[in-house]
Amino acid sequence: MERLLDRLGRPLETLRVSITDRCNFRCVYCMPKEVFGRDYAFLDRRELLTFEELARLVAVFARLGVRTVRITGGEPLVRRDVERLVAMLAALETPGGGRLELALTTNGSLLARKAEALAAAGLSRVTVSLDSLDDAVFRALNDVDFPVGRVLAGIEAAAAAGLPVKVNAVVKRGVNDGDVLALAEHFRGSGHVLRFIEYMDVGSTNGWRLEDVVPAEEIVRRIGERWPLEPLPAERPDATARRFRYRDGAGEIGVVASVTQPFCGACSRARLSAEGRLYTCLFATRGHDLRALLRQGASERELSEAVRALWVRRSDRYSELRSAATAPLPKVEMSYIGG
Repeated sequence: MERLLDRLGRPLETLRVSITDRCNFRCVYCMPKEVFGRDYAFLDRRELLTFEELARLVAVFARLGVRTVRITGGEPLVRRDVERLVAMLAALETPGGGRLELALTTNGSLLARKAEALAAAGLSRVTVSLDSLDDAVFRALNDVDFPVGRVLAGIEAAAAAGLPVKVNAVVKRGVNDGDVLALAEHFRGSGHVLRFIEYMDVGSTNGWRLEDVVPAEEIVRRIGERWPLEPLPAERPDATARRFRYRDGAGEIGVVASVTQPFCGACSRARLSAEGRLYTCLFATRGHDLRALLRQGASERELSEAVRALWVRRSDRYSELRSAATAPLPKVEMSYIGG
């Protein structure tokens, strides 16, 4: 199969699929309550892609070279019967006769009750967002007074169901940067991979400032001073995280340095929003409407050609161009495209 390359020679290999714009958290770096408000106008159910439409589009992307699909939101587990979608996607074949790698990112609030069904449906792995182990800090960060213990219970349930677990922590200066060592200590030796993510200027509502960013190098240094680390090779060429292992054999951590060490040059990710818009960058200002094509009766060939045409024109590299001038530009909110 011929690889589909953009203008910078980057292949299309990963698709992030948002299945809802709704979330039961109001995390300050993603969907801050003080901006959206409780009466925020979420998408009408008719605007969301159905599971059948999602599966049809994912099959198109698989034929174009996508090998990994990540289900996101909003919070994907608030969408009813999400395990049915997982089963539909797990049944799809890639051109070589293989199966897609299916991942899901969640805030963990509903994971304890969903883990077994997701694993049985064919989910490959799960990533849980967890920004602090301090219950007071965690409740303040999610801004809906949700206890950290229930997220930890979800992680345990996922592991018990046989799902590999990664834990993502977004670090913001003066908010939860004091929790870095506690998180590292908790997940050392657990078998779960902990990844720290630099606070990013995603969307236009989170009040991002460069001074709020805790550089990945600082995080690695802090942890390494307590438990010596050594670098590991990337899992794959388009990996977003730089990996480090504990020298005492207690597992590994990762850091995603999108702000201080951009990795646009290897980005192979496309993003499909809950209402069917294709975004070729996390920091895009607009998407391309695939839902309209679907609902107007486009054939598989027509859908494939539309995606192909968009990807080969792609030249996005926002993180490499980030500056004081680009940060305030209007961008799609992370709650629509799932990060």
